[in-house]
Amino acid sequence: MNPRILVNSQETEAVSILDRGLLYGDGVFRTLRLRAGEPVWWREHLHKLNQDCIRLDLPVFDPDIWLTDLRRCAGSSREAIVKLIVTRGCGARGYRAERWPEATRIVTVTEAPTSGVPAQDVQVRLCNLRLGHQPALAGIKHLNRLENVLAQSEWHDPAIHEGLLFDQSGHLVSGTKSNVFLVKGGAMATPSLLLCGVAGVTRARLLEISRKSGIPSDEVDDLTLADVLDADEILLCNSLIGLWRVARLEARVWESPVLFPHLLERLHA
Repeated sequence: MNPRILVNSQETEAVSILDRGLLYGDGVFRTLRLRAGEPVWWREHLHKLNQDCIRLDLPVFDPDIWLTDLRRCAGSSREAIVKLIVTRGCGARGYRAERWPEATRIVTVTEAPTSGVPAQDVQVRLCNLRLGHQPALAGIKHLNRLENVLAQSEWHDPAIHEGLLFDQSGHLVSGTKSNVFLVKGGAMATPSLLLCGVAGVTRARLLEISRKSGIPSDEVDDLTLADVLDADEILLCNSLIGLWRVARLEARVWESPVLFPHLLERLHA
């Protein structure tokens, strides 16, 4: 089904060819679920969107504007996927950005798929693509996602649901569309994302759940493939899939869950 779209609160699918989001990927976005007609983890997503806007010197919009547009877009939908986008808007030609000439604010709502959703135990692969380091953008969900596009283009087997990404130093960063947690000896570790990658809302919630549950957790700079293969459990998360447990990574198989059932229950509590 085609998404319902509002651009600057107007019902249109048109964005100017001069918009910097199109020309340069100059903007940020968040993706979240609408469940039972309500946006899931709304405050966290809006907070992260605003943080990313501040880091890129983009305007921060009134929360009521976002929520009003979201509800207009959603209409009577009960289960849907929501995307919030801010671009720097149209400006003079060239890379140099004017300060908020007229930012573009976009809301899209797409009906959630009813089929083709994988089980919580998934098969993943190792990606050949290596992520570049850029601390100025690390953690931000910016519009330039070409590395992820290229990484997901590496396979076409529908049995493989995700690929793991490493950086140019061989350190684990994330999945192509998810954050990663390694479980070892009852403790959790996730890449620190200080040099590249996206810091997701679900990742932050799992770190908070681990702290409240008394599960040791840490953000680590130098997790390697050896750490991945030696883990007692690998977990993948984002705001659409929730939480997945990796059952197979190429020849490596994880038969039984460790922390997955507890974290899944708390995540959706």
